[in-house]
Amino acid sequence: MVFSGYTESATLDTLFPPPAPPADLPTDVIDSLDNYSPELLRHVASYAEELAEYREREARLAKAEDEDEIEERPDDLPDDVPSKATITIKEINDNRYYYWQWREGNRIKSTYKSPVNPDE
Repeated sequence: MVFSGYTESATLDTLFPPPAPPADLPTDVIDSLDNYSPELLRHVASYAEELAEYREREARLAKAEDEDEIEERPDDLPDDVPSKATITIKEINDNRYYYWQWREGNRIKSTYKSPVNPDE
C-alpha cells in the first residue's frame, strides 16, 4: 500500500512523528502524559490553561494590591466594583467577555462588564 509516495514499510511514526515536549517540562510530567488517552490529554490541556490564567490573574491582582495607588475611578466602573479592580477576559463557550476582577482577602471576585469586540 502506498501513502503519498511512501511505501507500507514506512511506519506511522516516520510519517507523523509524535510532538517533542518542551525542554523545561519535567520528565515525570512527560512520562505521566505519555500514558494518557487523547480525551484525558485534552482535559489536562484545558485545566492547565485555566490554571495558568488563574495564577497570572492572582499575580496581577497581588501586584496591583501592593502598589496601593488610588487611581481615578473609570467612568464605566459599577458602584459595587472597587477602583482597584482590573479588567480580564474570560472565554466561555467560544465567546470572549470582559470581567472586572479584584481581590477581597483570599478570594478573587469578578463582575461581568461586556462582550469582547471581535475586531479587537
